[in-house]
Amino acid sequence: MRLLKSSLTFYFLVLAVSVTLAQQQTLDSLRNVINSNAPGPEKIKAYLALSAAVNFKDFEECLLVSGSGAALAQKLGDLPSLGKFQKTIGISYYFKGNFDSAASYYYKALDVLKKDKDPVERAAVLNELGKLYRKTKDLGRSLQMYDEAYAIYKSIGSEDGMATILNESGVVFEYKGDYEEAIRRYKSSLTIREKMNDIVGKAYSLNFIGGVYTQEGNFPEAEKYLMQSLDLRRQLKDTFSIAFNLADLGFMYTQQNRLDKAVEQYQLSNDIAVKMKFPDLLLENYKELSVIAEKKGDPLLSLEYYKKHIALKDSLFAGEKMKQIEQLNAKYQAEKKEQLLAVQKAEITQKNYLLWGLTAVVALLVLSGISFYRKRRIQQEMKLQAAIMKQQEMATRSVISAEENERKRIAADLHDGVGQMMSAAKMNLSAFENEIPFKDVSQKLAFEKILELVDESCREIRSVSHQMMPNALLKSGLANAVREFIDKIDNRIIKITLHAAGLQERLDSNVETVLYRVIQECVNNVIKHSGANALDISLIKDTDGIAATIEDNGNGFDTSDKEKFEGIGLKNIISRITFLKGTVEFDSSPGKGTLVAIHVPLT
Repeated sequence: MRLLKSSLTFYFLVLAVSVTLAQQQTLDSLRNVINSNAPGPEKIKAYLALSAAVNFKDFEECLLVSGSGAALAQKLGDLPSLGKFQKTIGISYYFKGNFDSAASYYYKALDVLKKDKDPVERAAVLNELGKLYRKTKDLGRSLQMYDEAYAIYKSIGSEDGMATILNESGVVFEYKGDYEEAIRRYKSSLTIREKMNDIVGKAYSLNFIGGVYTQEGNFPEAEKYLMQSLDLRRQLKDTFSIAFNLADLGFMYTQQNRLDKAVEQYQLSNDIAVKMKFPDLLLENYKELSVIAEKKGDPLLSLEYYKKHIALKDSLFAGEKMKQIEQLNAKYQAEKKEQLLAVQKAEITQKNYLLWGLTAVVALLVLSGISFYRKRRIQQEMKLQAAIMKQQEMATRSVISAEENERKRIAADLHDGVGQMMSAAKMNLSAFENEIPFKDVSQKLAFEKILELVDESCREIRSVSHQMMPNALLKSGLANAVREFIDKIDNRIIKITLHAAGLQERLDSNVETVLYRVIQECVNNVIKHSGANALDISLIKDTDGIAATIEDNGNGFDTSDKEKFEGIGLKNIISRITFLKGTVEFDSSPGKGTLVAIHVPLT
């Protein structure tokens, strides 16, 4: 019965349209508009309404009306209407059994609707193509058409369209034997129809679900869904759909071996099919009734039904074959008259195009392969470089972190250990001073010198511990830490000036620590090696980051001498600034001092 379900949705929709049109305007009035001197747009509307009204009453008239409407629409440049007429012509050919002609007009409609960018009508044509390929058992192409239609409906938010495609594509999965996916799609459609409160759509989804359960042998579920569908259709008085529903019930009862009940449903379905003159339904029903009669042990009745089935089948398919031959012949004669002189030229051109196309494709594949290989190699090199840089950064981070932790430990040991011991020694010596009877002034002066040395040692330990982990850096930031550091340097040795701007807010602790150590290293280098008597330090923070300069008036050095950069001091400066993703530049020459320019971005 799935063969008959493939057309069910469209049949009902068109019949519903026909009933609505009959209520609004008679067929004669539509023909009068067409034959009158009415403006072109009004005539096109009449053609569209009339073709929809007669589509399932008289296929020949539908083809004539749609063909005339298409000619007028093309003359007026009305592409949306032209696409609709071509789709209707395709539908008429489809139900006449001329599938090649149907496909031809469907693709013409797609081409026109593509130019006009009408997504709704384009999706409707894709749905019809899906049915056509499903009918010819080209299931892969059928699903392709359904998927494209579904994507369009989804993009425009058409729940009605999505529900329709879910039902139609579910039939394909039934043909493929994938009942689980078929049920999933039918139930998804049912959910949408229930949300829309669409009784017609609910009836179709319920019918489809019941049909799958029949094929799976789950008869209780099958009967439940089929009866729900039948009840809704009886409420709607949808005679056409009721006939299919009854046939599906008959098939279910046959599979369940409830033969009398099955015969009852098929007879009711046949009564409707005879009145509607719908031979496809009678064809399937006679076949099933023949099987039932044979199961019941009545070979004569089985033979009678089988003869009816064969007679109807022969008449249908013989007629279809003749129509297809006639259509193909007419098409051939028309094309022969118009293209006879161009056939050979077209064939040669086509072969040349094919050869050129193949050559271009091969060349393109070769170029694509080379491009892909190069791109892949560059990507791998970039990944490797990134990994190396990350490892280097991690190593630098680890070294700096370990160094800072060790500085903190040593500073704490100096301050809390050695410093406290030296302070205690000074206190004990001071207390012992009052108890020692000095023989003369020289002994007292020697003892006081010892106290001064101990006191100086305490100050030196405190100074060293503060340099290793300055309190100002921990408390109030980079600028104050640098200022505290240079204030401890004797002006008689070197005069140092500091200019700081934009550092009112604290920086990241890593940035502050690294910059402090770098400046500290630069100052120590100037004092030890440059012979300078003046040093200018500048710290400026702006939107781009932090710029630091350390400039002295010392001896300078040759920056092109690589050996100068092999020392630990300059290496530390460069590695620390690189860790902060910053830059450091050295501007110097012998006898002209040295400028160290540092820039660190702030992320």
